[in-house]
Amino acid sequence: MAFILSDFPFLAGFHVARASLRDVYVMGSRPLALLSDIHVADDGDVAKIFDHVAGITAVSELTDVPLVTGSTLRIGGDMVIGDRMTGGVGAVGVASAMTARERADIGDVILMTEGAGGGTISTTALYYGMHDVVNETINIKFLQACEALLEKDLDKKVHAMTDVTNGGVRGDAREISRTAGVKLVFEEENMRGLVNPRVLGMLESLNIDYLGVSLDSLLLIVPPEHEQEILETVQNAGVDIATVGYVEKGQGAELVIDGQRRDFTPRFRESAYTPIKKMVGDTTPDDFEAMCKAIDRAAEEAISKKRHIVEMLGKQ
Repeated sequence: MAFILSDFPFLAGFHVARASLRDVYVMGSRPLALLSDIHVADDGDVAKIFDHVAGITAVSELTDVPLVTGSTLRIGGDMVIGDRMTGGVGAVGVASAMTARERADIGDVILMTEGAGGGTISTTALYYGMHDVVNETINIKFLQACEALLEKDLDKKVHAMTDVTNGGVRGDAREISRTAGVKLVFEEENMRGLVNPRVLGMLESLNIDYLGVSLDSLLLIVPPEHEQEILETVQNAGVDIATVGYVEKGQGAELVIDGQRRDFTPRFRESAYTPIKKMVGDTTPDDFEAMCKAIDRAAEEAISKKRHIVEMLGKQ
C-alpha cells in the first residue's frame, strides 16, 4: 500500500483487492475468495479500518468473490507511534491450466486492454493535487475482461497473460522475453490509444513515462488464429482492447515509434511518479552488479536455512 493511500483507506482497500484478483486471473484461474490483513499504528483511527474493508468489499460484491477471513493488528505490537495504516489483501483461485509467460511463441500477436491505473495512478494524482483523475481508476474493467475470457474458455487459447503493473509495459516486455526466449515488438501508437485520456494527460504533464508505470491493463499473447475471437469477446464485455504488437525470433523488446524501431529496455526503477521518486531517479547505480550478486547470495542462504529446518524437524 502506498504511504499516501494510508490516508485514503477506501481507495487503498479497493485497489489492493482488485490487484489481488488480477494476480489470480492472469494465471488463467478463477478467484474463489478474498482475505484481508490490516495493520494500524499506535494512534490509528478505527474508522480507517471500516473504510479499508468497505473498499475491499466493494470489489467483492461487484465480482461475486467473497471476503472470507482476515485479521487486524497493531504495527509492531503497539511499538509504532503515529496513525499510519498498512496491510494487504490476498485472493485464492482454482485453475485447470496455467497461462505461463514462457509459452509466448514466435508469430504470436500481443493484445492489450484499456487501462486507467490503480494505486499508483491514484497516488500520483493525490500527490500533485489532480484529484479528479482518481475517479478514473475506480473500475473493474480488467476483471470483466478476464471473466469474459474464462466464460468462453478462451484462456486456454492464450499463450501468456499478465497485468501491466509495477514497471509498466517495459518491465513486462523484458520479463516475458527473458522467460520465453523470444523478442517482443510493440507499436507505441496503439498502446497510447488504450491509456485513459485523463490519466495520460496527467502523466505527460508531469513528464512521467506512461510505459513505465502501472496501467492496470491486461496484456495477452495469443496465436494469430485466435486474435479476432479474443478481441471481440473482450469488446463485447464493454472493455476496449487492441492489437499492440507481435512476437518474433530474437531477444529483448523493441518499441516502434513513427515507423522506427527503438530499444524498449526497462529502466532501473519504474517511472518516478512522486516528487521523492523523481529525486531518487531511475538510473542504474554503479554497484548494480554487486547488488545482484548479494541478492543471489541472500536467496541461496535463505534456501539453505529452510532446508536445514525441514531436515531437522523431519527427523523428530
